[in-house]
Amino acid sequence: MVKKSKISSGVMASYGVGKFLAEFLTGAFGAVVFKFYETEIGLSAGYAALATILYSLWNAINDPVIGYVTNRKAPFSRIFGRRFPWIIIGLFSSALFFVLIFSVPQSWRLEVSSNPLPVFFWMVVTICLFDGCYSLWEVNYQSVYPDKFRSQEVRTKAAAISTAVGVLGVAAGFVIPPLFFSYGDVGSYLTSGWAVAAFTVGGILLIIPGIHETKEMIQRFSKHQEQLKAEPRKEHAFIPSMVRALKHRDLLAFILLLFLYQSGAMCMTSSVHYVGNYILNVPSSGTTLIFAGMLIGTLVSIPGWALLAKRIGNNQRMLLITALVMAFFSFPMTFVSSIMGFTIWMALWGLGFGGFWTFMGPAMADIVDSIVVTDKRRDDGVLMGALSLCAFPMPARQWSSG
Repeated sequence: MVKKSKISSGVMASYGVGKFLAEFLTGAFGAVVFKFYETEIGLSAGYAALATILYSLWNAINDPVIGYVTNRKAPFSRIFGRRFPWIIIGLFSSALFFVLIFSVPQSWRLEVSSNPLPVFFWMVVTICLFDGCYSLWEVNYQSVYPDKFRSQEVRTKAAAISTAVGVLGVAAGFVIPPLFFSYGDVGSYLTSGWAVAAFTVGGILLIIPGIHETKEMIQRFSKHQEQLKAEPRKEHAFIPSMVRALKHRDLLAFILLLFLYQSGAMCMTSSVHYVGNYILNVPSSGTTLIFAGMLIGTLVSIPGWALLAKRIGNNQRMLLITALVMAFFSFPMTFVSSIMGFTIWMALWGLGFGGFWTFMGPAMADIVDSIVVTDKRRDDGVLMGALSLCAFPMPARQWSSG
């Protein structure tokens, strides 16, 4: 029987800062990076597409590997636990490499039309380094959730609080970068990169109480280490661990649904600056109203989804319902051509987005617990890495052809 947790709301809110940072970095990356290289630097669409493909392949490989490696070892684990050090290291590194993405040497930028390879390789290397560091902290951050929040009641409360805090990261990721760059001004994007890095470093200070690992968590890790030593080496090797995880149908279904969600959400949000630049003809800050609409819809939806979840009592079913809501409200935006139209439909789309985001963590934790009971072992890092196979940003051009 799971003991009731005494984790405070403040600690839950601190944990929610991780969601803030995840959405902040993902939003800033998806909304700005590909537009920067394609329309501001002038890298051809073919090279930009190839860079995206290579990045996606790297993302699919590095997440499960990182999850496997960090599941076994961590620096100073006897003091801080196995997740805390990786989260801090990964966040600081993510901030650094986000800045490097926009630090393309000027001589390469000026010659991109005649010699695109230097800029192409710079794009591939920097976004892959950023993604590797992002995966390092995010996979371990997600792994803290099922281990730290142990009961269904605590998980639901932590998810609601985390979503309320984290949704601000959605807004920040889309609203803050445009405040520091202007369409047509290549140098301003680097300033924006530094601003994102500064916000990330500030968030690290706030996340510490939420990801702090208790003595019980550290003891469980020590027992896990003893279990690994007692088992045959082949039992906890990378490939057997992944094969064992992917045999579970619930996990595979969740991976598929999360893949579709990540793809749709990233295509939706990364299109906003294309809409602002080429359809609405507004400055970069002019897209703020559209993102504000999404934020309002997301915040308004959370209490309603929480009440519905109490009646249904099934996190996986709630994910399906909220995914259908997102799909329904995304289609009309194909035919919209005014800023008010985009704002209204983004607010309605945000209703489903807020719900999906709220139940993603609890549903994931339920699946992890089920697998732990079945396999009689806790390989959270491998499981989170497997889930992250689907989590790669996909750039998009526009919602509308008009």
